[in-house]
Amino acid sequence: MDINNLLRENIRCLQPYSSARNEFSGEAMIFLDANENPFNPPYNRYPDPMQREVKNKISRLKNISSDRIFLGNGSDEPIDLLIRAFCEPGVENIVSIHPTYGMYQVAAAINNVNVVHVSLTENFELDAQKVLNAVDEKTKLIFLCSPNNPTGNCFNHEDILEVLNHFRGIVVLDEAYIDFAPGKSLLAASGELRNLVILQTFSKAWGMAGIRLGMAFAPPEIISVLNKIKYPYNLNILTQTKALELIENAKQVEIWTQLIIAERKKMEKMLTEFPFVVRIFPSDANFILVKMHDAKGIYDYLKDQGIIVRDRSRVHLCEDSLRITVGSPDENEQLTEALKNLV
Repeated sequence: MDINNLLRENIRCLQPYSSARNEFSGEAMIFLDANENPFNPPYNRYPDPMQREVKNKISRLKNISSDRIFLGNGSDEPIDLLIRAFCEPGVENIVSIHPTYGMYQVAAAINNVNVVHVSLTENFELDAQKVLNAVDEKTKLIFLCSPNNPTGNCFNHEDILEVLNHFRGIVVLDEAYIDFAPGKSLLAASGELRNLVILQTFSKAWGMAGIRLGMAFAPPEIISVLNKIKYPYNLNILTQTKALELIENAKQVEIWTQLIIAERKKMEKMLTEFPFVVRIFPSDANFILVKMHDAKGIYDYLKDQGIIVRDRSRVHLCEDSLRITVGSPDENEQLTEALKNLV
């Protein structure tokens, strides 16, 4: 697959901005190249625009070469950049499953790119052939999310691979919740898949939603495109410094993840005891989608108790459903007690 044939012409011909820190990297005694204030170190200096130290640590963590890593301001940044790089506004389109994470639609709309929605099955499974049938000559990207949000389930690898193997554009696989689904990531196999971009994040299992650090893993030629069109210093020095500190905390993250999975199982068992619960959908994430009688009324009741969940009742295939994040043991116990008062 030749990436240049997929790129928008203006992006292919773009001469990227070259910042002072792009032109020099390394150690020096005196920096007089970037018009910075010489006082108040270390925050007076621009951060490394290529985030080399952070990427090197992630490279070891994920067992993937650093030239296949893009770091963004959350996963939303690479989502936007991919659409901006490959889709001609008002002309080309993306294909996305439905229901799924809403930012694919928003990013496409901002870039004036049409979205072709392909419904999941009633059990929230991926119909690979249906996705491929939705593709036309103007389709540049397919967005899949596994584990999917808001449904919580992983898709079969065979179905994802069928889409990858039969689509001549780029498949974006969002694995934001993959840490809660051991063994189900495609990252280890991504080196052989030249049209695959995998998105992951430090916002979920890693407990770093506040520092806004998302990752895209892709062939080097796709990573080069993202680096070409991103803002020069897209990750600030505070985010990079905190990420370096917290990446050393991988063992604690594993403890958190296992605790959340255990709490999810307890929550699923607890919810089966309530007569207003119609169905608990299987989850590979840190949340549960629950179909209920009077979901909106229960949402309002919980809100009055100071407990905020997500009402997904107006989402395709999720009618009368609440999405409940797995909290701490104490938070989950308070949820349980609040729901008991409804019986």
